[in-house]
Amino acid sequence: MKPVIGYTLGDQAGIGPEVVAAALSSGELPAEAEYRLIGRRENVRMGRPNPESARHAFEHLEQAAQALREGVIDAVVTAPVCKETLHGAGFRWPGQTEFFAERLETKNYAMCLTGKKLTVGLATIHISLQSVPSLLNTEELVRIGMLLKDFCRRKGISRPRIALAALNPHAGEHGAFGNEDESIILPAVERLKELCPEALFEGPSVPDCVYREAAEGLYDAVLAPYHDQGLIPLKLVDFHTAVNVTLGLPRPRLSPDHGTAFNLAGTGKASPSSTIHAFQLAVRMASAR
Repeated sequence: MKPVIGYTLGDQAGIGPEVVAAALSSGELPAEAEYRLIGRRENVRMGRPNPESARHAFEHLEQAAQALREGVIDAVVTAPVCKETLHGAGFRWPGQTEFFAERLETKNYAMCLTGKKLTVGLATIHISLQSVPSLLNTEELVRIGMLLKDFCRRKGISRPRIALAALNPHAGEHGAFGNEDESIILPAVERLKELCPEALFEGPSVPDCVYREAAEGLYDAVLAPYHDQGLIPLKLVDFHTAVNVTLGLPRPRLSPDHGTAFNLAGTGKASPSSTIHAFQLAVRMASAR
């Protein structure tokens, strides 16, 4: 049977509807899947965030989560939403990652961004930078490292090479710039080596080098200790192909790695490239379950 890929249109005042339509008509999506709209096309004012478009976006996310829970769809691609207006509509989660994890009753989850050159898993997500050192711990890095390894294998990489990026400049210089790399990240690397002989784990890797090395093919993925350390290099080299994947869910949830771009809505200038890649990866992941 064909895998069924659901999709939402996100905040329809933004570019979601047009990039989804462009992706579906591009001729680049796998023919061996069925693509099904979750929710409906709404008549909203385009180009500006508003409470009405946020309310519809929230309703359609709830419908998508229900469809995943019930197995009506095998994966879902969610178009971009505006978090500010979404929160005003009663959305109480930091982002879609946390929302889908709760709705699918998944505690073992993580955010991953993947493009043509880089795949980055995040140890911490939407928190302040000053909170990162206190929230990093070895057990969490091991847990997310294993999810990242499983994702790489699901993409067809038989023995993934994964680097754990250091938190501090120069990996801390043996404690000169902080001790988190030796006390938290190094033990995680050693534990992952023990638990996952089918993968190659390295680290703590110097942050200002490891992403270039991964982009050049030395690593299949990098586990970043905080949001911007991983997403800045990824969006620099893979902006048009990057896809946001929630790891650990019973059925995949993916989205293009860009925002609502209200200023581009209706202009025809928004690129569907990231959305196309999200659909392509959704089919691959759904077929590999």
